[in-house]
Amino acid sequence: MATVDVDIKKLLEAGAHFGHKTARWHPKMAPFIHSKRGGSHIIDLTKTVSSLEKALDFIAQTAGEGKQILFVATKRQAQDIVTELAVSVKQPYVTERWLGGMLTNWPTIGARIKHLHDLEEKMASGELANKYSKLEVQRFQEEIDAMNAIYGGIKNMAAKPGAVFIFDLVSDSNAVKEARKLGLPIVALVDTNADPDLADYPIPCNDDAIRTIQLVCEYLKLAVETGKAKAAKASPDKDEKTEEKK
Repeated sequence: MATVDVDIKKLLEAGAHFGHKTARWHPKMAPFIHSKRGGSHIIDLTKTVSSLEKALDFIAQTAGEGKQILFVATKRQAQDIVTELAVSVKQPYVTERWLGGMLTNWPTIGARIKHLHDLEEKMASGELANKYSKLEVQRFQEEIDAMNAIYGGIKNMAAKPGAVFIFDLVSDSNAVKEARKLGLPIVALVDTNADPDLADYPIPCNDDAIRTIQLVCEYLKLAVETGKAKAAKASPDKDEKTEEKK
């Protein structure tokens, strides 16, 4: 039984089946294509349902194990939707520019994030206001704002998340390369112009339509929350067994 049941009718209503122009297709997407219409490919939504449910099972399991899921969506139409999702389920995210080394050069990125945390703590405690002029404090605040624009979504991320969810394999190819280099599991929406082999859990799906992205995010939120809830429910049982052994 799937962790989250995916409704094929909702996918259809959201336009999840609309692929790219046939001239832009990736041959490896052939098994996921249902037909052609008006010069564009139509994605087989029965494949989308099974792939999405499998991916959601993995997401729920990962969240239930206490591992983080990094959501990556730098494409304009997905940015706000994915940011809202990530914040609501307390997971790291990148929805602005992907900075090279965010995964593969963590010592450098981590040092910048530590600097950001230090500045925020000193600003909140009033240490900067007590030590510097109003103009200098303003400049510190501008530095904090600028760093948050870059690192805000990952400033509480572990060095290696448990999985990376990519909303567009083509647009966020640098994130894909870094995740693959580190051997991190990749879950991704895969439109007809992308290579599904780049993802461990490819989800054949329109990755441009706002309604589709919103629907997928609703399912993702449910999967993360379900995984965490199951883990929380199991914890007391483990504690009781430990007490019994004592």
